[in-house]
Amino acid sequence: MSKVSQADPAAQLSAGHRIVIENAYIAPVVGDEIDNGYLTVDNGRITALASGPAPIVEDAERIDGTGCLVTPGLVNTHHHLYQWATQGLYQDATLFEWLTGLYRTWARIDADITHGAAVAGLGWLALSGTTTSTDHHYVFPSGRGDLFEAEVRAAAEVGLRFHPCRGSMDRGRSDGGLPPDEVVETIDRILDETAAVIDKYHDPSFDSMLRVAVAPCSPFSVSETLLRESAILARDKGVRLHTHLAETLDEERHCREQMGCTPVEYMEKIGWLGPDVWFAHAVHLHDKDIQRFAETGSGSAHCPSSNARLGAGIARVRDLLAAGAPVGLGVDGAASSELTSMAGEMRQAMLFQRAVYGPTALTARQALEIGTLGGARNLGRHTEIGSLEPGKLADIAIWRVDGFRSAIADPVCSLVFGPTPPLARLLVGGRTVVENDELRTVAQDVIAAAGVSARDRLLRGQDR
Repeated sequence: MSKVSQADPAAQLSAGHRIVIENAYIAPVVGDEIDNGYLTVDNGRITALASGPAPIVEDAERIDGTGCLVTPGLVNTHHHLYQWATQGLYQDATLFEWLTGLYRTWARIDADITHGAAVAGLGWLALSGTTTSTDHHYVFPSGRGDLFEAEVRAAAEVGLRFHPCRGSMDRGRSDGGLPPDEVVETIDRILDETAAVIDKYHDPSFDSMLRVAVAPCSPFSVSETLLRESAILARDKGVRLHTHLAETLDEERHCREQMGCTPVEYMEKIGWLGPDVWFAHAVHLHDKDIQRFAETGSGSAHCPSSNARLGAGIARVRDLLAAGAPVGLGVDGAASSELTSMAGEMRQAMLFQRAVYGPTALTARQALEIGTLGGARNLGRHTEIGSLEPGKLADIAIWRVDGFRSAIADPVCSLVFGPTPPLARLLVGGRTVVENDELRTVAQDVIAAAGVSARDRLLRGQDR
């Protein structure tokens, strides 16, 4: 089956398009930082970066980076875009209270609501320096249109690289699970629909704008059979696996009572550890869990703001990194981390680790790395994105660190320690998505209004 292109070919850069970013401080994540230098792009890929004056490049667009910090674009490795429509609800609830309260509202979602929420959420991510985002969508009420296509279309409009995860739930309350029965699906339907979207959308090419992962929701909403069959399907199709894990102590108690083991022990037992797997949250890990993550190459998406908002705890990021396990960042669904930006999550991650382990627990540069290359490792794209190196894709964020911010001599410190700087330019494969804090691919006011409309329609609860 032919793949569906995520972006309009007419909107893409023509072959041979060249860009020169000059007079900038460059933090490539891999290799030495450049105090004053340049970076060149040709046809969507980085061709060179070095200190000193930029070379003359024929027919190139030249971007003056004076007063700017250049970094890789940020990589968001966990999200629920549909939740943009339910921000601000259940403000003082635990995770299980929050889920129980919202599931019946989410059961009314349809394709139009999903699209409106997704386009607003992805636009917001772009404005905070994100060039690649996942999404974990697991609520598929029957007869509400093609929800997966709706978010794929939203990502194409905004112009971000997109890794939608086809989520699922088959274990409702009548089977001992958490979600109401009306939002779960049968195993056969889940597996058939998941295989279909992989065949239709997944593009494994180096410069892919769209890849699909298999993502049953969580151990407390999914049967063991579905978890096992999902792993078989993903590995047969050559795609990655994702789910929530070890987010709260309630989840650990739930797993011990129903499965007779801890969440990580359960996932290992059913074949869910490995270099093709990354887990959302992984807050409550035992020492042996961290060691197994490192030994198997299993990744985690750290979501500090969401974990704090729900009182879930603080993930052991310092210990995971020390063990050599992959760690990326995620903003999580907007309903548990209202208006959270990816750049802001770097700061939150750094500060939370220091609050627990002391001021050397996580440096600004480590926070930048998990927000970029760490996320790319979670997605299996560390040879393509996540650092500024010749041959990699030109997914680049250019931050303004002049003016008041120039009082901080270290530009990386200014980015991570302080509030999110203005975004001078955001490039995805060399294509401008944001310029001077304004979206250039879509009308900013239009997609903001689409998010509001999605909220209003969902919360009105009208029959659809």
